[in-house]
This record gives sequence, structure tokens and C-alpha cells, in this order.
Amino acid sequence: MTEINSGDTAWVLISAALVFIMTPAVALFYGGMVRSKNVLTTIMQSMFVMGMISVEFILIGYAMAFGTDINGLIGDLSKLGLTGVGNNVLEGTQIPELAFIAFQCMFAALTPALIAGAFAERMRFKGFAILMLLWAIFIYNPMAHWVWGGGFLAELGALDFAGGLVIHILSGVSGLTICILLGKRRGYGKSAIVPHNIPMTVIGAAFLWIGWFGFNAGSALGANELAANAFLVTQVSAAAGILGWVLLEWSRSGKPTILGAVSGGIAGLVAITPAAGYVTVLPSLAIGLIGGAVCYCSVAILKEKFGYDDSLDAFGVHGVGGIWGALATGIFATTAINPDGANGLFYGESDLFFAEIISIGVAVAFAVIGSTILYKIVNKFVELRVDESEEITGLDLVEHGERSYNLGLFSGSSNFLGNKEFETLNAFDLNHHSI
Repeated sequence: MTEINSGDTAWVLISAALVFIMTPAVALFYGGMVRSKNVLTTIMQSMFVMGMISVEFILIGYAMAFGTDINGLIGDLSKLGLTGVGNNVLEGTQIPELAFIAFQCMFAALTPALIAGAFAERMRFKGFAILMLLWAIFIYNPMAHWVWGGGFLAELGALDFAGGLVIHILSGVSGLTICILLGKRRGYGKSAIVPHNIPMTVIGAAFLWIGWFGFNAGSALGANELAANAFLVTQVSAAAGILGWVLLEWSRSGKPTILGAVSGGIAGLVAITPAAGYVTVLPSLAIGLIGGAVCYCSVAILKEKFGYDDSLDAFGVHGVGGIWGALATGIFATTAINPDGANGLFYGESDLFFAEIISIGVAVAFAVIGSTILYKIVNKFVELRVDESEEITGLDLVEHGERSYNLGLFSGSSNFLGNKEFETLNAFDLNHHSI
């Protein structure tokens, strides 16, 4: 029996905690970008899926994603509810399987939270919860198995070190699909819809950056040279992403913005995610710089050209950044960093690049088709789109009976609204719907 390495185990558990931080960080990042009447429901979406998907992953998700392979498509259910896991050592590592489960659970919980940014401010919470649960079971779990659990994309030779395919492309494209099906927000393209608290978004981005070190370096599953490489290229790509976004934004609009800076940083982090364990430092600089630039173009040009309402640019950053990152893996990957990987185009080999292209196509198609089917099914039983008066009022009041900012409108220390206060504030918001 392989002996457990305490250093590797400690690093993976710390990394799991860092990835956990990313879900409330997404809540702050997205929460600052919506209008104040929708900030609590936006934060609630992230926090609720963290609870719901953690339970789902332990009960069924881990078995589907990492159970014994069935025809390259899905894991068997032999580990349903973590049956038989015990104190096993994860094959090929020196860590307990339970540590790996904890680490992967945080990935599974984070991914639906990313999707929510695409359709913020206009979906009913009940429908959101049902849709994200089904999405995790029928889209995330199979894709995780195809790439990480020994499925057909792994057999094809596709590489995804920490989630470019499984997390970012899948969530970004799914978010775009759902936001198009749901329709645009009231007034989108006709009146200004602006972030209510950019400092909150900056704080969220800062904690996302911190968490990303666990996200990428933790995927080495040990405290080793591979983790050190992933850690450093993560920092370099994020830094370059800021430059790529801000310099292009500055040249086009004449003003560099802090929202652009943090968006560029996230774009650089997304882009390096699939490549973090396969590329050296200098290519990571190019990956981040190009990642920031292409994500800016997707947000500032592509979205305007096609007119879809990707509320908080989930597709523009995660979908587009993930696609570029997967392509970059096929270009810059080298076995000098990871002997278990492959060489990319830059090193004279093409097999990996074509495997990445095929995998991107599979991820995009699966996200579009799967999300459309699930949306149609859920919408038959639960109306997903709020009506116009509810959207004007704001989902904080309509869906949760709370306000993030009391503004002196009623007394008392509690933010919970009774019927009388709700009716008063509902009438207030109908006349001041930009709040």
C-alpha cells in the first residue's frame, strides 16, 4: 500500500480551502456588478449552489465523475454516497482519496456559480436552483468524467490541468445559451445598466485571484515542482491579463478602468487554467496577455455586435478565455514541465493541438445542447423568467424579502421584511426602479 505523504496531503487540503474561497468571492465579484436591488439574490445564487452542489457531489457527483469508467462516457455508481472510499490512497498519488474528493467538491460547487453571471437580474430563484442541480448532474459530472475520470476525451489525449474545458468553457457557453433563451433584461441597450458597487467587485476579484493558486497549483495533487510551476504561471498570466485588457481598453476608449483591470486579471487566470501544469513561464505571459485582449474584444465588440445580454460577461470571460486557454495548451504544452503531458505545436507536434480543438467542440456542443434541453424541461414546470413588474422591483425583495441597503427607509436592526414593509418598499421601487 502506498504511504500517505503528509506534505502532499496538507497542500491539497489547503488548496481545497482556497478553492472554497472562490465561491463567496464570485458572490462578491458578481454582486458588485449588478444593481443594488439585485445584489442579495446574486450573492444568494452563489452561496446556495455551494451548499446544494456540495451535497449532490458527495451523494452522486463523485461516483459519476470519478467512478470506474463505463465505455468512456460516465463513471459507474460503485462509489455512490462515497461507498467504499474509507481511508483509501488515491491511485497515482500519496494523498487520501478523501482529500481529493474534498478538492473536487469545491470545483463542482464553484462552476454553477460562474454560470449565474450570464443571466443575472432576471431569473426566479426556484427555477435557478432546479436548473443548476440538473446541470451539475447531467452536464458537469459527465464532462468531468470525459476529461478527468478516464473518459473518451482523456483517451483522445486532451489535456486540461485545472478546468479550462470542464469548468470555464462549459460554464461560459452554458451561461450564454441560457441568457439567450431567457431574453434580455428590461431596458437593456436602451438605458444604462451599471454596477452598483465596483469596490465590492474588486474585493471579489482579489479573493478569486488568491483562490486560483489553490485551483491551479492544487491540481498537481502534491507539494512538488509541478505545483510550483502552476503557482508561478498563474500569477504571471493573471498579471499579463490585466495589461492585455487595460491597454486595449485604454487605446479604444481613452480611459483605463478598474473594472477592466480586474476583468483582465480574471481573464488571464481563466486562460492559464487548462495549461498551468504543462507550460513554462514565458508562454504563460503570452497566454495571459492574449487572454486579456481577446476577452476584452468579446465583451466590448462581440456582445455589442450580436446583442445578447450576458449580464456580467460570464461567456465573455470564462467561455472565451477558456477556449483560448485550451488552444494555448495545444500550442505551448511541453513534456519538459510535465512528462505525463504532451508537446504542443510550438515544440513541433500537432496531435495535442487537434485533440484540444476536438475537445473544445465537444464542450461547446454539449453545453449548448444540454443547457437548452434542461432549460426547456425546467421552464415547462417552473417559469424561469420573472415578470416585468418583479424585474422593476428587484429580485432581492421579490424573491427573498430582503434589501442589501436599508437607506433609512424603515427602522429596526433586522433586514427581513414583513408584509407591510414589503408593500411600502415595493411601491417605492416601482417609482425608483434604478435603485
